Parts: sequence; C-alpha cells; structure tokens
Amino acid sequence: MKKIELYSDGACSGNPGPGGYGVILKYKDITKELSGGAPETTNNRMELTAVITGLKALKEPCEVDIYSDSKYIIDAVTKGWAVSWQANNWIKSDKKKALNSDLWEQLLALLQIHNVRFHWVKGHAGHVENERCDELAVEQSKLFANKLL
Repeated sequence: MKKIELYSDGACSGNPGPGGYGVILKYKDITKELSGGAPETTNNRMELTAVITGLKALKEPCEVDIYSDSKYIIDAVTKGWAVSWQANNWIKSDKKKALNSDLWEQLLALLQIHNVRFHWVKGHAGHVENERCDELAVEQSKLFANKLL
C-alpha cells in the first residue's frame, strides 16, 4: 500500500457562515493541494469535508496518516463516537441528534477503504502544512463570502 500524508483544515467566517477547507496530500516527493468551500456552512462541516475530500482523491486503498487540528474529528473517530452514533441511528449518548451525519457517513465509509491513523496538531502553532491548509481554507471562505455580497 502507498503511504500518504494528509493534512487538513477548515475555516468559517461566522458559524454558520461562508466557509472553506484546505487539504495537502503528500506521497514520496509529490505534493497536491485541494481546496473548496460553501456559502453557508459550519467550521465542523468544513473540517470533515477537508478529510473526506483528501481521502476521496486517493485512487486506491492506501495507508494514510491524517494530520488535523480538529479534536471534533479525531476524538469522534479514535474514541469510537462516530461509529456509535451511526449504530444508534445518529443519536448520541445524551439522546441528542448527532450533527453532520451526512458527512460522517461518507467519512466512515472511506475509513473502511484505507488504513488510517489520525494525528492531532495544534492549530496556528507554526506547523507548516497545517498553516498552509488554514491559508487555503481561509482563502476559500473569503471567496464564498464575496459571492454573498
């Protein structure tokens, strides 16, 4: 299996509001950047969309190290919360509806294809790839904000 590094970040101007995401994929000496956004979204939706977009860009099953500053994603996956929410028809242990179930469905399906390890990185702390993903995400959120004017 190919070994891939996936860096991701999401941004939102207002929550909800115009948002963007940025992804960096690294394989050997190849680096690819992806970005996009939405006119009315949340930061968590953009964080999820970034990881999903990165994984969807892979053309075959891979070993993927995902680096994110999103505790929402990392904890929900590594602590088994998202799988539990799915098993309980998207109801959390506090009996409230789990948000973003449409995106969680996509991510959980992609996690069945790839061998994934999640790594938390502190945001806005000088991590080169995380900072670049943030730049891409903010650029996209600004583009979508300008489209609303």
